[in-house]
Amino acid sequence: MEILKKRILEDGTCFEGGILKVDSFINHQMDPMLMKLIAEEFAKRFADDHVNKILTIEASGIAPAIMVGYTMQLPVVFAKKKEPKTMRQALSTTVHSFTKDRDYPISISAEYLKPEDRILCIDDFLAYGNAAFGLIDLIRQSGATLAGMGFIIEKTFQNGGEQLRKMGIHVESLARIKSLDNCRIVID
Repeated sequence: MEILKKRILEDGTCFEGGILKVDSFINHQMDPMLMKLIAEEFAKRFADDHVNKILTIEASGIAPAIMVGYTMQLPVVFAKKKEPKTMRQALSTTVHSFTKDRDYPISISAEYLKPEDRILCIDDFLAYGNAAFGLIDLIRQSGATLAGMGFIIEKTFQNGGEQLRKMGIHVESLARIKSLDNCRIVID
């Protein structure tokens, strides 16, 4: 995904504390042509995992997840940060947001995650893995199987990906950030 790496270097900005801002093309304003290429790449990388459903977490994961779902012709489910009154059989867990530095509950209706499902999780970032571990907990509660996890950008220096891989999870990251020291973006 050289086009993604180039875009990160050209349009991404760094903030103190290991924060990479890519909101001009991934998670605030989105580049649909880039999202299409991202989705096609994830579809290739997970083609042999027998996935039947895409799962993400609101809000920044929704756009790439929908594009992957469209490309793979699969339904997309997202964990909500506020449980609506209309949600039946809610599965819930708590996630810590690195960027916002706060905990928040996430919920999903058990009617959309079944034990026979093979789930591919898609998200924009992998840092410490907090959102990923929350999604894994929801999948575990549902009895479904985690087939793999795909991230647009992984910050390898924050070790979430290493933890997931040690658990035997098929993890694919399209761009791996080695360092943001001194607000300089270094890609693996």
